[in-house]
Amino acid sequence: MRRPAIFARAASAPLAARIAEASGGDIVEHADGALIASLQTAFRDERPIIAILPPPILIRALASLLDSKFTDPPVVSVTSDGRFVIPLLGLNHGAVALAARIAEAIGATRAGGAATEARFGIALDDPPTGYRLANPTDYKDFAVSLLAGEAVSIAGSAPWLVPLPKRPDAPLRITLTEQTMEGSPAHLVFHPATLAVGVGCERGTSLREVADLVAQTLRGSNLSPAAIACYASIELKEDEPAIASLGDRDHVRFFTAEELAEQSARIANPSALVERETGTPSVAEAAALAAAGADAELIVPKTKSRRATCAIARARAPILSLGGRPRGRLAVIGLGPGDPGMRTPAVQHALAQATDWVGYGLYLDLAADQYINQTLHNFALGEEEARVRHAIALAKEGKHVALLCSGDAGIYAMAALVYELLELEPTRVEVEVLPGISAFQAAAAKAGAMIGHDFCCISLSDLLTPWPVIEKRIRAAAEGDFVVAFYNPRSAKRRDQIERAMAILSQYRPPDTPVVIASNLGRKEESVAIVPLSEFRAQIVDMMTLVMVGSSQSRAFRRGDGMACAYTPRGYAARRTGG
Repeated sequence: MRRPAIFARAASAPLAARIAEASGGDIVEHADGALIASLQTAFRDERPIIAILPPPILIRALASLLDSKFTDPPVVSVTSDGRFVIPLLGLNHGAVALAARIAEAIGATRAGGAATEARFGIALDDPPTGYRLANPTDYKDFAVSLLAGEAVSIAGSAPWLVPLPKRPDAPLRITLTEQTMEGSPAHLVFHPATLAVGVGCERGTSLREVADLVAQTLRGSNLSPAAIACYASIELKEDEPAIASLGDRDHVRFFTAEELAEQSARIANPSALVERETGTPSVAEAAALAAAGADAELIVPKTKSRRATCAIARARAPILSLGGRPRGRLAVIGLGPGDPGMRTPAVQHALAQATDWVGYGLYLDLAADQYINQTLHNFALGEEEARVRHAIALAKEGKHVALLCSGDAGIYAMAALVYELLELEPTRVEVEVLPGISAFQAAAAKAGAMIGHDFCCISLSDLLTPWPVIEKRIRAAAEGDFVVAFYNPRSAKRRDQIERAMAILSQYRPPDTPVVIASNLGRKEESVAIVPLSEFRAQIVDMMTLVMVGSSQSRAFRRGDGMACAYTPRGYAARRTGG
């Protein structure tokens, strides 16, 4: 189960802290008015939710997202006085056990839960971590018979089943097995997650071939997929889509060649060829054994398809702590101009999923409303390459990293540098660029519709681009009659570039051309002004400002309420007049 997300109002902070300690969860700080959105984000991310909030608030917030009691993440409500803990959702997915743990820790009464749990202390429809109920739809009839006084015969052993009334010839049966088995209303089947599946394949093997080989190997030994704790392979295959697609990110694990070589005494089919190519005499068998643990046995030796291999190891008890590491992931995130409401849902999801945030201090502050318990890595302005290298290094450790950028990650931000370094120093981590609303888009929208026709963006920073090159681009944009958005217009050291740029444009634009001066977009200090080109003054511009100069066709006017607007017509006037 993932770390719970804890929601509470300020007055309940002390109780929330106690619950966080007891549950291992994270207190979610949310911006004013963003409670519902934060709850929905946590639910979509499949995080257990513990909320010191009235149940009606949680129901209204999450109703549209509900799917199934067997798949919805746990949602637990705690009364503000700490007297009652109520499992609301995910009763078949860990909510009852989570509520019981919280109630015990804070001295509260737990309300609700499964009928068998109230009678015997066991929620058979919500087994402990490491066990899966194969036939949950049969639970209700089984529970009715059990509560009516019927005894149970149990095949297999698990400490949590001890309180049940047992008799060898009882009409009700419970079986704990890795084998595929049909249950019934009188027979519950639980699969312990004791299997580790090791996989290897040639580069570029199809997803279908690997998936079919795993399925055939399981069927050949009558093993249930529900008993699989994880899939495992060598780190050389970390970027192999066919292996990554076998399970979710956390349950596909990778080991170094050295770690797999340590299993050499336990494998059944060593290969000199494999050792020459990978540094270990076995991939599939060794990976299965390494993932299953020191007390595991190899129950299915290496099986092969044309381009892939598979092996299965079994641990003596459910595998609760996975070895190896997941594939690292680097999400290069565009936060937008600053306002949380202007972030994309994909960015919000990535921020919540990440274990680590890397960024310039200001960018970390911009995302503070979504901070839960991520590890923060703060870099100074100017340390761009060090920042990106650090983010990649964290991802190579198997972490889920968010590299934070303001605006759009691909516009004068870190995405290009990420790919530049990946080309120079190839690595197998997953990389995704998540776009955001850039400053030029926000500025144009705040002013009206300045980019209604052709436009371009030019950075005036000459730290990485020589000024003669920048000047050539400004002149080309002026001659092409583009709307021009100037990024990085002025700093403490660069004082006159914006003045020189405007002087060039003034040669090609009429004096009344609208200029949008937008500062601190999306933040409390935001200001947006529209002035004629002839009245532009560089003194009010700094690095937090974007300057957008219209084309010769751009217009500015005031509406009846006094609001100034600027836009660049697309050409519909000519169509209306027949010109």
